[in-house]
Amino acid sequence: MKKIGLKILGIVIILIVLLQSTMVFAAADTSALKNEQNKNKEQINDLNDQKDQVQKEKSNTQEEVNDLSAQISDYQAQINDLNSKINDLNNQIEESQKKLDEAQAKYNENKKLAEERLVVMQESGDTTYLDLILSSDSITDLISGYYLASELAEADTELLSNLESERQEVEKAKQDLESKKKELDTSKASKQSITTQLQTAKNEKTQKVADLSEDEKELQARIDELQEENDRIAGEIQEAQRKYAAQIAALENKKNNSSSSSNSSGSNSSGGSSGGSYNSGSTGRLQRPVSSGRVTAGMTYPSGGYHGGIDFGVSSGTPVYAADDGVVIKTANLTTSYGTYVVIQHAGGLQTWYAHGTRGSILVSPGQTVSRGQQIMLSGNTGNSTGPHLHFEVRVAPYTYRTCNVNPTNYF
Repeated sequence: MKKIGLKILGIVIILIVLLQSTMVFAAADTSALKNEQNKNKEQINDLNDQKDQVQKEKSNTQEEVNDLSAQISDYQAQINDLNSKINDLNNQIEESQKKLDEAQAKYNENKKLAEERLVVMQESGDTTYLDLILSSDSITDLISGYYLASELAEADTELLSNLESERQEVEKAKQDLESKKKELDTSKASKQSITTQLQTAKNEKTQKVADLSEDEKELQARIDELQEENDRIAGEIQEAQRKYAAQIAALENKKNNSSSSSNSSGSNSSGGSSGGSYNSGSTGRLQRPVSSGRVTAGMTYPSGGYHGGIDFGVSSGTPVYAADDGVVIKTANLTTSYGTYVVIQHAGGLQTWYAHGTRGSILVSPGQTVSRGQQIMLSGNTGNSTGPHLHFEVRVAPYTYRTCNVNPTNYF
């Protein structure tokens, strides 16, 4: 009876240990999803900031386009007014030219008559007032002849004078109108040139607005993609929380009721090293995840941006090894974020992340136990990566991105 009781007690203890192990890995898996989601949210915020800047620049440029359009409209209205004035002046010039032609014809006719009369006078010799007196039959003829001669001479002189004066006035009016027309043409050409320049500037600004709109669309598409990915992750987290709700609650209760706890990593399935192993000889808590390559980036970028881990400058296809014994809790092949990556839970509350691996190169699966130095994948250039390298992170409980990241070099 006593042996049966001991067996039952042993079975209970084993079940408790297995349940606790399952809950730890379940919680870690949920934490990994939340970490991925948080990182995507940060990218969404950053992209929204970029989108706001694009929209602001687009708005300012559109205002410039509107101002240019108003100036073009103003200049076009002035040009239209000038065109109307030019048309009126052209009509005036045509009318003045017609009057000038009529006056010129009349002048030519009178001039011809005067020339003919001079020829007659030349042929008859000089005629004097003495000739008029001697040739007159009476005093009446004398007075009449004298008056007619005087009137004729005066009329001829006045006619020629008036015709010349009229011709000069018409010519002057024509010159004034032509001068004004040239002035208006120059003004019109100047304003047309300005309008052309404004139209060119408007076209450039309009094209810039179109380009900014395309940038805005691209950013929005990227935001939508990340949001869709976060929605998917949120669904996975909710599913994990539902699946492990009882275990998580039991773990929380045990943590609250116990002053100390022992965390150990169990195995859901045994897994050997299918891709080789690597022993760095390190005596630190962790060993380097790659056997070559220098650290090319630290916890923060040179620009001051948060990085969250360190980068090893290695070429694509370089073997990546587990930094310590542990259990694989997450693998994924994303086109964004970490790209192809593996997450391993270690004893003592440490968690390591290996990111941007070669797509399809992962050699392990969730729930598999791995050994220190066991190959888990190949490095690459997937996800949000600007070149081949291995991104390596170390996190502590509760494993959330940024708040729980620690410098990996502290453990080598």
